[in-house]
Amino acid sequence: MRINIAIDGPSAAGKSTIAKILCEKLGYVHLDTGAMYRCTALKAIRTGIPLNDEAKVVEMLEDTDIVLTPDGKVILDGEDVSKAIREDDISMGASDVSKLQFVRKELVKRQQKMAEAKGFIMDGRDIGTVVLKDAELKIYMTASAHARAVRRYLQNKEEGIETSDVATLEKEIEARDYQDMHREFSPLVKADDAIEIDTSDLTIDEVVAKIYDLAKPYLEK
Repeated sequence: MRINIAIDGPSAAGKSTIAKILCEKLGYVHLDTGAMYRCTALKAIRTGIPLNDEAKVVEMLEDTDIVLTPDGKVILDGEDVSKAIREDDISMGASDVSKLQFVRKELVKRQQKMAEAKGFIMDGRDIGTVVLKDAELKIYMTASAHARAVRRYLQNKEEGIETSDVATLEKEIEARDYQDMHREFSPLVKADDAIEIDTSDLTIDEVVAKIYDLAKPYLEK
């Protein structure tokens, strides 16, 4: 039996990394919803649209093509932006556009359409509460702000992305947490039926194993 798995949690908790590995293990497709908001912010910044101008951002989206490929690439209007959307300023920009009600409605509609066929792992901020409310398995992944800052710093270094120091990243992560948790539309909250996993002191393999064990009963049906 193929199911959908929703993984929610704050920025840099490791959601995308874990989702990608689980997809390889299960033969599922990873839908990185955060990448869609990052693409929206990137295009708005490039075209000079203020991130708080909801009408113009929504209008821009009408002529915007975002494709998430099975091999993990993010394609914006035909351009591979997998690396560009991971810049620190785009992370904050994504949080800004994600506060816009009609931007969220448009992207959620796209995400729900993608997942209709089952066999998807979707991660983001409101997957279990809004996008995939009927997902068979819901995970809420979290970690301390410091642990997430260290991970983001090492990831940026490894991928050759210009990065701030750990202390600055930690402050940015805390600021993004506040924004995500206090936005008016679809704030970051743990779904009532989600299972919380604190990854602060766990290895990637340990987190993958925990979620795989939780999914196993569904897969055997």
